[in-house]
Amino acid sequence: MNERFITTADGARLATEALGEPVQGTILLVMGATASRLWWPEGLKAELVRTGYRVISFDHRDTGESTTHAPGDVRYDIFDIATDLIAILDGYGVSAAHLVGMSLGGYVSQIAALDHPDRALSLTLISSEPLATPYAGEGIAPDFMAHFTTMETLDWSDRAAVTAFLLRVGELSAGSTPFDRDQVLRRIERDLDRSSSMQSGFNHSMLSGDLAPRHRADRLALPVLIVHGSADPVISVQAAEAAARTISGARLMVIEGRGHELVDRDTPQIAQAIVMLAEGAHG
Repeated sequence: MNERFITTADGARLATEALGEPVQGTILLVMGATASRLWWPEGLKAELVRTGYRVISFDHRDTGESTTHAPGDVRYDIFDIATDLIAILDGYGVSAAHLVGMSLGGYVSQIAALDHPDRALSLTLISSEPLATPYAGEGIAPDFMAHFTTMETLDWSDRAAVTAFLLRVGELSAGSTPFDRDQVLRRIERDLDRSSSMQSGFNHSMLSGDLAPRHRADRLALPVLIVHGSADPVISVQAAEAAARTISGARLMVIEGRGHELVDRDTPQIAQAIVMLAEGAHG
């Protein structure tokens, strides 16, 4: 394992981790909003490494061990986060990589692939929305929104209260399949041990940035895999279906009953699909 900090052009320090050797190439994992790199299943990374890929993951700004500002002090936008991907590739000397993005990570990965087409070999969008593509859907589930209103009174200095709040987020994310409470609790505990301010991760909810005319999913010209849970309560599966219709040649994988989450039991089929996409991109 290789851990290092990558410094961006605007001075942010991003905590990164690289596993394996790039025999077949490099895969860059881009996590979703408020979440550090710990939320990628270890089994998924291990399987990708086993197939010959170097796997790089990282903490977004305001998460984990990366540069963290006070809650509400948002000094970057979605384009800065998209550019962070390129800074990480530069830091590791990678000319081009396979991008795998979860939720917000998929959104900014699309931007990076459009702005730097020579740096992205393939693109996997997990529980994400297609850029500038309307779709029918119910939006974030009401019980999810109601839970987030409790942040107004949450004491972020109370570790037990924060743990309970985040555990409930995980439970609400689980869709219609059994919630793996122990796994989510372990990730929360590790995140709390590493982060200087878990509350700052919610700065991601205030991200701004107007898309340019070129930032459209239908302009993606690389192999694309779309993975989505049928019971996602945050981003409706209709977003994935719209992406599959919009992006030429995209493959759609819907995981029945799964919500807005990544769990170990899905690792084999997701890893296999990512590798198949990457192999196709090579030739």
